Amino acid sequence: MSVGETEKTTGSPGDRGRMDKRRAIVEAALRVFARVGYAQASLDQIATEAGVAKPTIYNHLGSKENLFRHVMTETAARSNAKTMDVLESFPNEPQDLRPGLEDVAQKLVDCYCDEQSESVRRLLYAEAVRFPDLFDAVRASGPDQFVDALAGRLARLANAGQLRIEDPVRAANQFIALVYEELPGLSGLGTRPLDHAEVTKVVTAGVDTFLRAFGTRAGVDPGTASGTGV
Repeated sequence: MSVGETEKTTGSPGDRGRMDKRRAIVEAALRVFARVGYAQASLDQIATEAGVAKPTIYNHLGSKENLFRHVMTETAARSNAKTMDVLESFPNEPQDLRPGLEDVAQKLVDCYCDEQSESVRRLLYAEAVRFPDLFDAVRASGPDQFVDALAGRLARLANAGQLRIEDPVRAANQFIALVYEELPGLSGLGTRPLDHAEVTKVVTAGVDTFLRAFGTRAGVDPGTASGTGV
């Protein structure tokens, strides 16, 4: 089921009710899996959390393994729909480059650090041995699509002479790493709250480093620190 189908609200009352119930099961399953892990989670616990009968889970999503796989890929796809919206504010004009990239980075970090995204990330690492193929499936249902979209935006800036980029996909991955990869350690993989001021420092420093590496004098304000020596 695609994200669009998951969020669909049209159709008969019966269809809407079925999709609402399915959504409740997926969200309840994520909470249970995140709380106790895959091995300790049971369909009885998930049914109680979702407020449905256990056979309803089988009817909608089958076994526990199938449910887990579905929860991971669907939640990643749902999160990806939110991160795609981040690119609506992507900068196009030279004077907007730094503030625009900082805005995009802050919104991206907010998406990556929300409770569901953090839960999926922890589960993905914790169950990597049990589900070695799931990492690629989750990447394909979410992050890889965002990286490709971000790479396209960066390539346009490079074509306009605002950035110096040879490999847009690698540049997109490096942008994400610079503004985000420090944060999981600070938050204990999402188990403790992040200080907003510290997040802002990480984001600002990440954008600064990105512009030092990929900026041009035409694309970076020479009056800023990142414009010096580029």
